[in-house]
Amino acid sequence: MNAADFVQPDRLWADLMTLAEITDPGRPHTRRSFSDRFLDGRRWLEQRFTEAGLTCHLDDAGNLIGRRTGSAAGLGTVMSGSHSDTVPDGGRFDGILGVLCALEAARALRDAGLVLRHDLEIVDFLAEEPSDFGLSCIGSRGMAGALSTEQRALVAPWGETLAQAIMRMGGRPDQLDTPRRTDLRAFLEVHIEQGIVLEQDRLPIGAVTAIAGVTRIEILFGGRADHAGTTPMDRRQDAAVAAASVITFVSRRAGELAQSGQGHVTATCGIVEISPNASNVVPRSARIVVDIRVSERAVVEAFLEELEAACHTAASDAHVRLERFTRLSDTKPVACDAGLVRMIGQAADRLGLKHRLMVSGAGHDAAFVARLCPAAMVFVPCRDGRSHDPEEWCTPQDAANGARVLTQALQDVDRDF
Repeated sequence: MNAADFVQPDRLWADLMTLAEITDPGRPHTRRSFSDRFLDGRRWLEQRFTEAGLTCHLDDAGNLIGRRTGSAAGLGTVMSGSHSDTVPDGGRFDGILGVLCALEAARALRDAGLVLRHDLEIVDFLAEEPSDFGLSCIGSRGMAGALSTEQRALVAPWGETLAQAIMRMGGRPDQLDTPRRTDLRAFLEVHIEQGIVLEQDRLPIGAVTAIAGVTRIEILFGGRADHAGTTPMDRRQDAAVAAASVITFVSRRAGELAQSGQGHVTATCGIVEISPNASNVVPRSARIVVDIRVSERAVVEAFLEELEAACHTAASDAHVRLERFTRLSDTKPVACDAGLVRMIGQAADRLGLKHRLMVSGAGHDAAFVARLCPAAMVFVPCRDGRSHDPEEWCTPQDAANGARVLTQALQDVDRDF
């Protein structure tokens, strides 16, 4: 019997739309981590988990977990899920789809009368989105033993430490110095693509082969403020000119690397600050923050060497100083487990759903769970690639396809892992 046939698209869609309505008044669709609205969503999820026959608990990292015991003792746990928190004015599907597809898979298995050999857990990770503590993937970091003492001491604008907030969510932050799980055998996460590739290729499923690393570089040029009308062009120390040169280099070089077959490469200068930022003053300083996302570690290291050299050249050409070239943050790319990726593809084929292999340019909880066990992801299309926006949209059919592939893959993992 194939439990994927017992996935109920209407049931899944009703859950998605109901959870979307648990939002801050006048701000669709907002459930910020650690907030009262987030806890409202958690209580609703716990009720749905319980109705599906799952036993619920909060782990040491404040993750909500629903569990169904397997038929064979000692085999370990197969886990699926994502997160239910959102960015401000975010969407109805980012993270939420992964939690509810996992719930629907658990219900489909129950409705088919099937019990996995492994224990099955559905997880809602705490605070995957960047929080008011300036940190993302808090729950999955905590589970993996990757939430440092320094990070737990981070303070929110209202004065609460992250450790205190985790405790308020029901966790035990004093237990997070080491990985919390040794029983996990596999982790699968369904997610909207947050890009346009699947929609453009008219494909219903993506099997994610890797999650790109994210490196953020702060660059600061120092020049001299002068009168914009009286300072000759060849006598200026214009910090903005150096910044403009670097911005152009970042876009051009990232595009070249992306076309060269060296994996997934994107780079964005999303923060540009000019001082004194007046129309009649030659800029004294220019600050840029570059966001680089690459699936191959060697590529980003080479790119950073080229970027730093380009900054020195730009500073020299503009007669300014390169005052700062600093890594603000740096996470390494994570390869998804090849066996799980293959199973996702086979599950899609078995269900008559075409798929492609692809890299995720966004970060996900799966990247931290991969430190504990083999992990992989299933992508489904989202309209126009939009995400982190009230207009984020996934069709009922695409949502159901994600749940069906997940349900099939869970059965295959249970048999082979």
